[in-house]
Amino acid sequence: MVSNLAEVVGARYRQQVCFFPQEISMARVTVEDCLAELDNRFALVLLATGRTRQLMKGSRSLVDNQKNKEPVIALREIAAGKVKFDRPVNSVLARRLSELQSEYEAAHGMPV
Repeated sequence: MVSNLAEVVGARYRQQVCFFPQEISMARVTVEDCLAELDNRFALVLLATGRTRQLMKGSRSLVDNQKNKEPVIALREIAAGKVKFDRPVNSVLARRLSELQSEYEAAHGMPV
């Protein structure tokens, strides 16, 4: 009797919780979509984090945001080709690498 009651309660719970119709499909943005525009994953991280910070501070979205959060909007903008670095990617990466090395040397007192 107890297991039967658990099955009935579980079935009712699933009916109440599963309120999304099966036809709904979600559009997803993937890293591969973004890498079509930018060929370096580290550069993608830098660009996405920078754009996410801009969006969180109130910048206007360049794509239809569909109630997405800022990181997803940033990735959608990159995948759409609407957000790019303002200088060559290699110089952005070299500058960031030197910043990281300086931070490490300052924190640990030794060169990398």
